Amino acid sequence: MSGEIYLKEVNNETLKAQFIDFAYNHYKGCEHYIAPLRFDIKNNLDTQKNPFYQHSRIKLWLAFDDGKIVGRIAAIVNDNHNNFHKDKVGFFGFFESINNRLISNKLFDAATSWLKDQGMDTIRGPVNPSTNDECGLLVNAFDTDNVILMPYNFEFYEELILNAGFTKSKDLHALWISKDVIKDEKVMEKLRRIAEIVMKRENIKIRKVNLRDFDNEVQRVRDVYNNAWSDNWGFVPMTEDEFRYIAKNLKIAVNPEFVEFAEIDGQPIGFSLAIPDLNQAIKGLNGKLFPFGIFKFLSGKKRINRLRVIIMGMKHEYQKKGIDGIFYKNLIENGNRLNYIGAEISWVLDDNMPMMKTAENLGAKIYKTYRIFDKKI
Repeated sequence: MSGEIYLKEVNNETLKAQFIDFAYNHYKGCEHYIAPLRFDIKNNLDTQKNPFYQHSRIKLWLAFDDGKIVGRIAAIVNDNHNNFHKDKVGFFGFFESINNRLISNKLFDAATSWLKDQGMDTIRGPVNPSTNDECGLLVNAFDTDNVILMPYNFEFYEELILNAGFTKSKDLHALWISKDVIKDEKVMEKLRRIAEIVMKRENIKIRKVNLRDFDNEVQRVRDVYNNAWSDNWGFVPMTEDEFRYIAKNLKIAVNPEFVEFAEIDGQPIGFSLAIPDLNQAIKGLNGKLFPFGIFKFLSGKKRINRLRVIIMGMKHEYQKKGIDGIFYKNLIENGNRLNYIGAEISWVLDDNMPMMKTAENLGAKIYKTYRIFDKKI
């Protein structure tokens, strides 16, 4: 530190641009940080464009040391979360800082103070800006790249957060499943046999997503999602506008070979979504597609060789019936046919034992952990 440390509330477009730019400058030269596209972050923070802010509020701060930006943070009040869970939890997100406790504590103090003024009794994070977006702090595996829509951070962040008085709330795991499972004839034969039995017993039909009927397909996914995940820790039902906003952003990454519905009598009861890891194509672009990054992106798409499994779930009455095995079988077979080396399954709650057990039975291993922290206000 060389001078006075102070915070500025982000209250104009110039400061918001500096808020966004800080992360890109902060990680410059970091081998494994793959910067998200700048327009995605800008839209995520745009209270007019992002329907999340129809029911939520956000406040941003920048930290300065002698005029130089050295950190940032957001404080978020998600009214839909608090109404659904009947609590008073506020959130912090978009946290970045140099390795300095004084600076990080000032940022956390600002977020905490504002959340307390909003009537919150707990601060939780990081979420950017909700659990339906990027969330969690990476606490291991810093020598691996982040996959699409998963965060990356410096190793010292956990110490800064703990120093500010936070404690672990929940761990979110990322598991890696290699295409080599296809070579295990015993596992694959069992998986195919179970899939056949379950499909006959439950009268299930599997179909791929129809992108020509995109709007209606999105509504069908939302219907499954808001039912299937309603008992999960941190879950918040997504509004129709929110779901369509996220689906529109994901559409560019969708390969119908990896997006499936499970249906009974034509009604969706389960859904599986895996997407190619576009981070492999945008690595090195520093978040800029235009004017020249687009050519590198289009070239890089040809080299994508891994997937991310984002969603796999069934409505409550169809859970624990083995339907996920059908999805896994198809994922493994299609991934192998299209020459993917494997897939990251993320994220999975540390206490979601059925999902963990099924994945581990297929040879999937936990290889990354993301942590959510709480602090009473």
